[in-house]
Order: sequence, then C-alpha cells, then structure tokens
Amino acid sequence: MSAGQVLGANIRAFREQRGLSLSELARRSSIAKGTLSQLESGSGNPTIETVFSLSNALDVPVSELVTERTAPDVVLVRARDVEVLSSNAVDLRLMRRMDVGDTVLEIYDQRVRPGATQSTEGHPGKEHVLVTSGRLRVGPSERPYELGPGDYVCFPGSVPHLYETLDGEVSSVLVLEYPKH
Repeated sequence: MSAGQVLGANIRAFREQRGLSLSELARRSSIAKGTLSQLESGSGNPTIETVFSLSNALDVPVSELVTERTAPDVVLVRARDVEVLSSNAVDLRLMRRMDVGDTVLEIYDQRVRPGATQSTEGHPGKEHVLVTSGRLRVGPSERPYELGPGDYVCFPGSVPHLYETLDGEVSSVLVLEYPKH
C-alpha cells in the first residue's frame, strides 16, 4: 500500500470510529472537505500542516495516520522508501513509531531548510530534538534555544513553537512523545 493510501485509510478509519462526517472533520481540522475527500481516496498530497491538523482534529498521534501497524522483531527503514512530509521550512520522514507502555514515540528524520521559519501553534505531547548537523533555533516561540551538532532540547509540543536555521540546512532527529489514547 502506498503512503497516500495508508494515510487515506487511516483518516477514514479514525473519522468513522469517532462517528464524524467528512464535513465535521473538515470543520475541526480547518481543511476543505474536497481536500479531505482526496486524502481519504489516497490521491491527495498533504503538507506537514495538513497531517498535524488532522492529528489534532482526530486526537491521534501523527504516526497513527501515516503508518501501517506491524510488529516485526527487526525493523529496517530505508530513507528512500519513506514518504517525505514537507512544509515551507521542514522536511520530515517518519522512520519509526513505538508504543512504550502508556506512551507513543515517533522518530523522524528532520531537515530544516534555510531562509524560512516553521511555526506551529501546538499539539499534544513533547518534542525532543537532537541536531546532527548545522545550527538550529528551536523551541517555544517566546524563548527558543540555539542548538549545534550534538545538542539536544525537549519542550512541550502544546505551546506555540518554531524551527529556524541559523547557518544553512540543518539535519536533526525529532522524537514526538505522546500519551497513548
């Protein structure tokens, strides 16, 4: 199943599980009904903002929307095989979702492009960021932190926050931590 088909099937399943019409999900997520219809059919091309809006509207972690559930003993993920979610400043690849007790962890390969700022109003859980190359301004919009290679920060995802490069492209690992629903 393609990434778009997985996303579409998951959106529909969660929407129906919650007894939501397409119109109601459109209202809750601020995404046009036609766009949602395309996504559910597997033919849409969502942005990071779209996927996060759906995650918030359906009250599920992003990984619930973009991955098929499997339970193998060994997991190998090749970057070339993972769909990229993009915004104006950030490219994300969901590499792994893990259920650990009452917590869901999503591990992303994250690239932040220079010249633009990614601002997010907030979402449930915490964000963990480990910079592997470049310099990044990241964290709560009111008081972001400057990180270089090897630096790490954790902050609440529920507050408005930003990602902005300081000297060119940044590579980092993003871990989103959510309570399991």
